[in-house]
Amino acid sequence: MKNKVITSKDVHLFYDKFEALKGIDLDFNEHEITALIGPSGCGKSTYLRTLNRMNDLIPTAHVSGDIRLRGQDIYAADQDVVQLRKAVGMVFQQPNPFPFSIYDNVVYGLRLAGVKDRATLDEAVETSLKAAAIWDEVKDKLHDSALSLSGGQQQRVCIARVLAVRPDVILMDEPTSALDPISSTQIENMLLELRDQYTIILVTHNMHQASRISDRTAFFLQGELIEVDETKKIFLTPTQKETEDYITGRFG
Repeated sequence: MKNKVITSKDVHLFYDKFEALKGIDLDFNEHEITALIGPSGCGKSTYLRTLNRMNDLIPTAHVSGDIRLRGQDIYAADQDVVQLRKAVGMVFQQPNPFPFSIYDNVVYGLRLAGVKDRATLDEAVETSLKAAAIWDEVKDKLHDSALSLSGGQQQRVCIARVLAVRPDVILMDEPTSALDPISSTQIENMLLELRDQYTIILVTHNMHQASRISDRTAFFLQGELIEVDETKKIFLTPTQKETEDYITGRFG
């Protein structure tokens, strides 16, 4: 029996009066990749953002329900949101490196946390860039701008930046949709290796990607969670007709 890292029960999210999430019950296990799939506007990215309180940045958004990280209520009044986002890191659709050197990008979160020791920072840079499968490509140009890299390289530096603060969970919002097929494959292979150390939750439009790398798949439609199960079962023998229709390309 795997440990549950994140549990969520009866999660609703409103933008003003529009209900974007309609009572989502969904849990995530340690050392698994869970794919969130569904057509555009179905709520999967909105739900992902409830897991590290990114929706707090939207004035009209209101979240209700119960979301816990290792048993702790992440919406509790005394929750330190900075610490939460360190524990639940996020990688976005578009690579978003800061206009700094590669080195300074990777250690950004550590410096924010007050880490100053150069040996500690150096080690974190090497370890994180190796884990993000980009060390060999950038080890001789760590002090060059991260903006000089290709899109796929930038995305892997952004992943290294998340890894450097040693999160519990990595949220990924379509992390390969802006990348070429070779870069996408590199990131998929890296995620399969990272799964041994992290819980990964991946929003993707790419059915092949979901079937290739995820352990479990959750299908969202119009703000509702229609079905969640082992990925093989979702793709081969889904129990809900809507899931089957989406996966076979009848809509979406």
